Amino acid sequence: MKVKLQNVLPKEIEKRSFEIISEELGERKIDPQNEPVVKRVIHTSADFDYYENLKFSQEAMKKGIEAIKNGAYIVTDTKMAYSGVNKAVLESFGGEALCFMADDDVAQTAKKNGSTRATASMDKAAELVKEGKPIIFAIGNAPTALVRLYELIEEGKLSPSLIIGVPVGFVNVVESKELIMELEVPYIVAQGRKGGSNVAAAICNAMLYMARDQRDQSK
Repeated sequence: MKVKLQNVLPKEIEKRSFEIISEELGERKIDPQNEPVVKRVIHTSADFDYYENLKFSQEAMKKGIEAIKNGAYIVTDTKMAYSGVNKAVLESFGGEALCFMADDDVAQTAKKNGSTRATASMDKAAELVKEGKPIIFAIGNAPTALVRLYELIEEGKLSPSLIIGVPVGFVNVVESKELIMELEVPYIVAQGRKGGSNVAAAICNAMLYMARDQRDQSK
C-alpha cells in the first residue's frame, strides 16, 4: 500500500490539526466559551473522549481568564505540567507558574506527616493566599493534591480562582475529581480515569491564548 502524506508547511501544522479536529467532531456541539479548551486538549492527546469527559462549572472559563488577566499564579503538581505552561504569555500579564513538588521543605513536610509530596505541596501553595493574587491550580497527576485542595477549601484556608482537576490513573482518581465538583469553586475536570500533566498544561494554554487574544483585540 502506498502511503500518501499531507503536504503541510511546518507553520501550518497546528492550524491543519485543528481543522481535522473540527471535521471529525462533525455535528457534535460544544459550548463556544469552552470550545478552545476542548479542542486544545484533543489536539494534545489525540483523544476525542475529552469531548464527553471534560466538565466545566458555570463560568469556569470566564473566571480562569479573569484570573490570568489579573496576574494569577498557576500552581502545578508536576514539573511536566509546569514546563508545558506558556510562561511567556502568563508573565506578560504579571503572572507566574509555580511547582513546589521538588522543594526540600515540601519533601521534609511530607516525610514528617507521612503524606505524599503532592499533599505537602498544596499546603505550601496555600500560603500564596497572603499575597492577594488569584491562584489557578492545574493538577494533572496526583489525586492526593486534589483531595488536599478539597480539604483546604472546606477549612476556609483557600479560595482558588479555578481548579483544573485532570489527574490520570486508578487509585482515588475518579473520587478526587468528584470531590472537586462538589465544591462551590470554579473547576474544569476530566471525569473518569483519563487526564495527565499534558492535559493540565493544554487547558492552561488554551485560556492563556484566549486572554492574550482578547487583550490584543481590545488595543
